[in-house]
Amino acid sequence: MANHLSALKRARQTTKRTATNRNNTSQLRGSLRELREVMTKGDKAAAEKTYRDTVSALDKAIQKGVIHKNTAARYKSRLSKRVRAVGAK
Repeated sequence: MANHLSALKRARQTTKRTATNRNNTSQLRGSLRELREVMTKGDKAAAEKTYRDTVSALDKAIQKGVIHKNTAARYKSRLSKRVRAVGAK
C-alpha cells in the first residue's frame, strides 16, 4: 500500500484511468463483435449500417488512444472487404 500522498494520488489516478481504458476497449470490442454477428446473418443493408457505426467506434478509439491509427486502418480495410462479400454470396 502507498504511504506518501503523491503515491496515494497516483494510485487513485491509476484506478480511474484503468476503468476508463477498460470501458473504451470494451465498447470497441462490442462494436466489432456486433458487426461480425450481423455479417454472419447475411443481411447486406444491416451489415453496411453496422459497418458505418463500427468505423465510427474505431475512429473514437484512435482519438482516445485505445488503438493505433494504422491498426484501425487495417481493421477498416479487412472489415469493408468482408461487408462487400456479404452481398456477393
